[in-house]
Amino acid sequence: MYKMKCISIFVMLISCSIANYADRLLLEAEAFSSKGGWLIDQQFMDQMGSPYLIAHGMGHPVPDAETSFMVRQPGMHYIYVRTYNWTSPWFTGDGPGLFSVLLDGKEVGSAGSKGTSWMWTLAGQINMKEGNHRISLRDKTGFDGRCDAVFITNDKDEVPPHNGSVTWRRLFNSVQTSCQNYDFVVVGGGIGGICTAVSAARLGLKVALVNDRPIWGGNNSSEIRVHLGGHVEIGKYPQLGRLLCEFGPVRGGNAQPASYYEDAKKDSILRAETNITLLPCYHAVRVEKQGNKISEIIVQHIENGSQIILSAPLFADCTGDATVGCLAGADWRMGREGTMEFGETYAPAEPDTLTMGASVQWYSVEGKEKFPEFDYGMGFNDENCEQVTMGEWTWETGMNKNQVFQAEQIRDYGLMAVYGTWSWLKNHSRQRAQYAGRRLGWVAYLAGKRESRRLMGDYILKEDDILKNVSHEDASFATTWSIDLHFPDSVNHEHFPGREYKSATIHRRLPEPYDVPYRCLYSRNVDNLFMAGRNISVTHVALGTTRVMRTIAMMGEVVGMAASLCHQHGVLPRGVYWDYLPELQAMMRKGIGRADVPNNQKYNRQKFTKVKSK
Repeated sequence: MYKMKCISIFVMLISCSIANYADRLLLEAEAFSSKGGWLIDQQFMDQMGSPYLIAHGMGHPVPDAETSFMVRQPGMHYIYVRTYNWTSPWFTGDGPGLFSVLLDGKEVGSAGSKGTSWMWTLAGQINMKEGNHRISLRDKTGFDGRCDAVFITNDKDEVPPHNGSVTWRRLFNSVQTSCQNYDFVVVGGGIGGICTAVSAARLGLKVALVNDRPIWGGNNSSEIRVHLGGHVEIGKYPQLGRLLCEFGPVRGGNAQPASYYEDAKKDSILRAETNITLLPCYHAVRVEKQGNKISEIIVQHIENGSQIILSAPLFADCTGDATVGCLAGADWRMGREGTMEFGETYAPAEPDTLTMGASVQWYSVEGKEKFPEFDYGMGFNDENCEQVTMGEWTWETGMNKNQVFQAEQIRDYGLMAVYGTWSWLKNHSRQRAQYAGRRLGWVAYLAGKRESRRLMGDYILKEDDILKNVSHEDASFATTWSIDLHFPDSVNHEHFPGREYKSATIHRRLPEPYDVPYRCLYSRNVDNLFMAGRNISVTHVALGTTRVMRTIAMMGEVVGMAASLCHQHGVLPRGVYWDYLPELQAMMRKGIGRADVPNNQKYNRQKFTKVKSK
């Protein structure tokens, strides 16, 4: 912590000295005073260095983003913009993300449509007077142009580093840092994180809940719009899942209007818990350890860049991508195990890196629009373009790519497929008359992920456990969804081999509910780290049944209970299994949800069916 404070002071001193001899200003786009119609996209900040602004107008230009700044030395200034031509992996010409840069209302240049990676582009040069000025980003297309930052300098020979170096950026903008202490820090504000935090808070722990978006709910939020799946109130501990009934949406459906996902209900249950400190819009960027334990997590605000050092004896990774566990050096896997490792009949013969993909969902509504031409390498025609008015979970990309390090390209390919489809249907299809009265109503820009890194615990759940109903003494929450492993849709594969954007699945129904061992919910080598979500300790095959959100909700309840026992007895997560399992079992029998709330989570459930081996 002392080291962190020293770095902040050092950076501020350098910033002051720079300002004394030259006009060199770095304006982070996500911190612009007015975002206009541009949105903050933080999904890829671990890979490209920063959150950024995206002009997500679904084919219609969005209102300007702008901010003001001070010029101390009059004269010629050079304006650079860090941006990315997002269709460049598939198309060699100018891309669709064009935007103009305006100074005091006058256009000085443009950016966003050239290049093949995140890079600084000289947008223009202009004589500026001393004093206050206003810079604006004017979207020209509505097709997801993006701006990370603007660099203004009066040194014509200075070009900022293309890699977006954090060290270089901190020469210009000091990092405000504060420290907070808790009993339990939960990172990830999806369904698993919400239930983990509420469960622990109701049992007396002082909890910090960190979420890198302003809206809670993860895949079940109005930003991504995936409905809940699986059963609650079932298995060995039927009181588990009642907590979800307090805030879970009562309507099903993927890619539905925002109201279906009841964001306000999730926010309300969190704000009602006085033991929870909510930290929305913070992303975990660093972990400090003492021995095999996490001592601190440093989280950064996605808009103003401020950082908080969160210290606690216990932590939970509910990020989905296992961000905290990875930063802490926890053991993890990604991809598919081979058949021989665990004897799984649904696994491939040899291990590989394939995962389930990420969905960019969308729908159209009644209304007229002149949708622009959009053709950036997909090559749609009447034979390969689906006649559809919406796309839900099956619009899934990136199964053959790395869901962490290639996440932006995976999301972008999903956007390209949506826009290309709609452009063909509206402008060229033989059936285009039937789309004349429809317009795009919503397209997600946050990808709905199914799989990436899985943290390894003291037990790794596998296919045999589930299909043979292997009993474990530390049985906890029940998984009820089928072994649902997505793969590229065969028809889509025929039209777009190696570039599929549609998926299919085979539902291998469970013979009965299966109670998952508690040992799958904590790290085997980071001693004070729990996990709840799609990043728990399972094989790829077993993930097919544990990854749905009602099941994840029950994981969170169990983790919150176990954290309370750790706090009460001064032990670590493994110590609960060794010495306090009967107390955890008593808690699971009782549950943490309100007894007067009915089970309103009966949509989108599956029947149980006897499963035959291959």
